[in-house]
Amino acid sequence: MIILSNLSPVWFGQPKMSQTSSTTPRLVRDLMSLGALSCAPDLPISRAAQMLLEANLEGMVVLDHDGHGVGCITWDELVKSYAHPGAQSLTVGEVMREDIPEIPPDIPLQAAAQLMQDRGQRIVFLMHNSAGIAYPAAIFTYRHILRHLAAESDEDIRDLGIKAEREAPLDQFIRNRDAAKRR
Repeated sequence: MIILSNLSPVWFGQPKMSQTSSTTPRLVRDLMSLGALSCAPDLPISRAAQMLLEANLEGMVVLDHDGHGVGCITWDELVKSYAHPGAQSLTVGEVMREDIPEIPPDIPLQAAAQLMQDRGQRIVFLMHNSAGIAYPAAIFTYRHILRHLAAESDEDIRDLGIKAEREAPLDQFIRNRDAAKRR
């Protein structure tokens, strides 16, 4: 690629995967990651920060004792709480957002990217409802969009989307929920 001052980039050779229409996953479900990190409201924010850094994620859903999503904690809330005089003693429940940024799995990637930008959300969740409990089933982030943009072929993103090989969502949710309860 050659960039000429302030002009648009000029591409030579084969177009990137994101520029082609026949090989590009078109919907959020084609790139989302199944499963989502979660925690309890009584988790100290220092531990929440550790979990997000270890998982290389910008946010997670907060679950009540029944496993129902009651909010989320993102880097934004953690950084805002950092300036608080008693930050080290704060819990996730004291600083979390009481909403969960959601997106449906069947919308085009371009629409998802625009919605996320309009709302100022770098991470969104795809929630599942079962037996009256809403819990996170998948995530979609700016990282997903950028990986697709940079992909040279389908092989570069084969670990993403509903067709990727992985642990069953319910098994992953139960494992994450049980791990959150142990914390």
